[in-house]
Amino acid sequence: MSEAVLNTAHVPAATPAPIPLREILPWAIFAGLILLLALYFVGAEEGATSLIPGMYVHEFVHDGRHLLGFPCH
Repeated sequence: MSEAVLNTAHVPAATPAPIPLREILPWAIFAGLILLLALYFVGAEEGATSLIPGMYVHEFVHDGRHLLGFPCH
């Protein structure tokens, strides 16, 4: 048993490579715009601010609207 302990080598832990900001920034902006668009459709796509006529979008996001605390009726 002591031979097994003596023969083990110390392996340094792997560290992740840093990702440059200029590679993350376009994806972060894109994700932010998609999230804002989703927030609009869930929270405000109804009535006077409606971009799409009819109740299709409202009915599609109805449960999500209540889950996030937006009133709709």
